Amino acid sequence: MSKSPFFKNTRFPNVFIPLIIVFISCALLICINFFTIKILSANRAYVNGESHYSKGQKDAARYLIMYLFTKDPNQWKLFSQELKVPQGDGTARRALLKEGDSETARQGFLTGRNHEEDLDDIIWLFVNFKDVSFLAKAIHEWGQGDELIFKLATLGQQVDAEIKQNRLTPASQQKFLNEISIISDKLTINERNFLNTLGEGTRKIKSLLIITNIVFILIIVISVCSYYAIMVKRLLISKKEIEEKNENLLLVNHELDRFVYSASHDLRSPITSLKGLIEITQLEDDIDQIRDYLTLMHKSLTKQDQFIIDIIDYSKNKRKQVVIEPVSLKELIDESILQLMHIENANKINFKKELLVDIIQSDDLRLRIIISNLLSNAIKYADVNKPEMFISIKTYTDEGYDKIEITDNGIGIKDEFKDSIFEMYFGTNKNKGSGLGLYIAKEALENIKGTISVFSENTVGSKFIVAIPHSHAN
Repeated sequence: MSKSPFFKNTRFPNVFIPLIIVFISCALLICINFFTIKILSANRAYVNGESHYSKGQKDAARYLIMYLFTKDPNQWKLFSQELKVPQGDGTARRALLKEGDSETARQGFLTGRNHEEDLDDIIWLFVNFKDVSFLAKAIHEWGQGDELIFKLATLGQQVDAEIKQNRLTPASQQKFLNEISIISDKLTINERNFLNTLGEGTRKIKSLLIITNIVFILIIVISVCSYYAIMVKRLLISKKEIEEKNENLLLVNHELDRFVYSASHDLRSPITSLKGLIEITQLEDDIDQIRDYLTLMHKSLTKQDQFIIDIIDYSKNKRKQVVIEPVSLKELIDESILQLMHIENANKINFKKELLVDIIQSDDLRLRIIISNLLSNAIKYADVNKPEMFISIKTYTDEGYDKIEITDNGIGIKDEFKDSIFEMYFGTNKNKGSGLGLYIAKEALENIKGTISVFSENTVGSKFIVAIPHSHAN
């Protein structure tokens, strides 16, 4: 049985594509989340470092003011000590900007009271993202803050010099106080801008992370659903294929049972007939009667020989793969006619040929079976009562098909038989053939994607048209 065109033409998307997309999406999602968390962790470390920077600056300013009015050396010492915190961060910034010196930067950040475990993230973010807009803006604010810290340190040196040289006056005290206040106010604004910039960057990163996660999750969900849909579709198709194969197996088993039963009967029938004829011949003395018996024996053997040929054709058509190659229709038709001349009345038939097409692309074995069976039937069912018996063979091309048209003026086919002539073992006259010929021809045509149509009128004749496509789908 032929496989349904639906199953032959169905194409499935590669089931591994959705899985690959899922794996890649998961890997990218893990990497993106890892680096995003690393960036956010570094941002958090910068915010924490800025709090130490701000506190150190503010404490240094407070101690400098106290030193300005108390002239207590301890206050100067505390001022110098607290000022090292923002100065250390400034040293780290300059080291990373100018030389990328990680070790100097690490020492600077440690002086700035940053946690040792945060240093790798802080340096990594600076080195890899210093040109990103939000971080570049924050670094710019940081640089302006360092300039103000430098001014505060210079101002502290001036205060210390005035005190040590006893030149400090109430007017100069007020002047220094005003300058300290101005620097502190500017640093406060600068530090706020730094925090706001980092906060803005963190919020953007958070939004991007949420969007990225949603996108990748959707990709993963869609890919998983696609994989599931493909697998379900494949399972449904497999189920349908299995059901169709089971139906085909049932039909094949039924067909095989019929074939075995009929074949055994048809093979035994000529043998039984021969045995009877031999027994009668042994008892006969009349030479003419013996000749008649021998003629009957010959007919019986011819019938059995034809039946065996039909069985061989049936087996070949079932077992052998279709091989598409150039085939000469003229050679096949001539060979078939020559091989069929032994059939009764074959030499009395006028074979007319109009071969407009010769070489076609098809299967040589199947075409031999088809042409031989159609010509054999036309010869067997010739009408001996007509003054001229003819078989017309025509080949031509029409609408994308190579066509073989075999017309005869034989006995024709009765209307009640037309729907059954292609069934296994169906024959209008069992003495004429095995009933396998047209069945085998139709199956051979199905194997090469061809079709056969019949036009017949009882007592007038028959026309069989075989259509073979130019292109053969796999």
